Amino acid sequence: MCQHKPTCPSAEAADREAAVVVAAHPEQGWCRLCNGVLLFDTGEILPNGKIVAPHRLTSAAA
Repeated sequence: MCQHKPTCPSAEAADREAAVVVAAHPEQGWCRLCNGVLLFDTGEILPNGKIVAPHRLTSAAA
């Protein structure tokens, strides 16, 4: 899905939130990443339909 160089993390990767935003609607509380992840203020939906609960990034992930 991603055409960036270097390639963004996949939707299954632990650092999936690092992918490039391709559609942003902060007024509605969501954005779509180039790896297909829908990122909400309240969690994430992966392209396969899996829901990921909200979490904080740790310093190791940042």
